[in-house]
Amino acid sequence: SQLGVSRTPVREAVRMLERTGLVQIVPNKGAVVLGIDDQDLEDIYTIRMLIEGLASRWAAERMTEEQIRELGEIIDLQEFYTMKNSTEHINHLDSQFHEKIFEYCNSRPLQHTLSDLHHMIKRYRKISVGSTGRADKAIAEHRQIFEALAEHNPDTAEKLTIEHIANAKENLLKIIREKRN
Repeated sequence: SQLGVSRTPVREAVRMLERTGLVQIVPNKGAVVLGIDDQDLEDIYTIRMLIEGLASRWAAERMTEEQIRELGEIIDLQEFYTMKNSTEHINHLDSQFHEKIFEYCNSRPLQHTLSDLHHMIKRYRKISVGSTGRADKAIAEHRQIFEALAEHNPDTAEKLTIEHIANAKENLLKIIREKRN
C-alpha cells in the first residue's frame, strides 16, 4: 500500500520468483527467500558458458555493421571508465555488452533465457568484476570476443565467450572461498 501497488501484481511477481527458484511459497505463511548457493552458481555459469557461447556464434553470423559499431562503442566506454576507476559504470557496461550479444543473436528464446540467468546472478557479477584486476581482464576478453564478432567468425566468438565465462566463474568462486576462510 505504501507504493500504491495492488496485491495482484505483487502476487504475480512472487510467483515469478518461485518459478525461478529464488523463493518458496509456504502455505499460510507467505514467501521464503531461498537465494543462490554455490551449486546454483556453478550450474548457472556452466549453463551460461554453453548457451551464451551459442548466442555469440549466432551473433557473429547475423550482426549488422551498425550493431558492430554499437558493441565497439560499449567496449571503448568500458576501457575509458576503467581508467577512471568507475566501478558503477564498468558494471553497467559489462552487463550492456552481454545483453547486446543476446539481442544481436536474433533469438528471442535464447535472449530471454540468458537475461533471466544474468538477473539471477547480477549481485555476484558485480563482486567478480569489482575484484582486483578482473575488470581489466574482462574488458580484454570482451575486446577479443568483439573482434571475432566483427570478423563474423562464429567459431572463435563462441570459443572466446565460453573461455570468458569460465574465467568469470573461476574468479567468482575464488572470491567466495576466500571470504569464507
